[in-house]
Amino acid sequence: MVHDVIATCPVCTGELTIARLHCRSCGTALEGEFGVGRFGRLEREQMSLLESFLRSRGNLKEMERELGISYPTVRGRVDALIRSLGLSEGESGPDEDFGSGFADGLAEAPDPAAERRAILERLAGKEISAEEAATALRDLA
Repeated sequence: MVHDVIATCPVCTGELTIARLHCRSCGTALEGEFGVGRFGRLEREQMSLLESFLRSRGNLKEMERELGISYPTVRGRVDALIRSLGLSEGESGPDEDFGSGFADGLAEAPDPAAERRAILERLAGKEISAEEAATALRDLA
């Protein structure tokens, strides 16, 4: 039975490395120190969010419907995921070879003031609770 690799030590929370790779097909084994990569370091919730992002082809409104959370919350979680992967603006990583075309297909986020107004309107219309509104407003920051 194959298990998912964990990236964090359950004892000290340090980063784990992989020491041995084995091919089931031919029996080849490689020994050394291998990292889990940026996706291997994601928590389960982050991986689920990434899967939702891919299923919706980057459409945050579709993710909002799929996940049952507000647009600002989706946006905040996607932004946090991007930061976790080291892909936030100003940071460079090995995936830069994709070029800027990848991000060009993503919808631009509304301005923060419009997002705040939308949250407050949903609160006023009793579509969301005060706690949900507070969380959504915090996620905008």
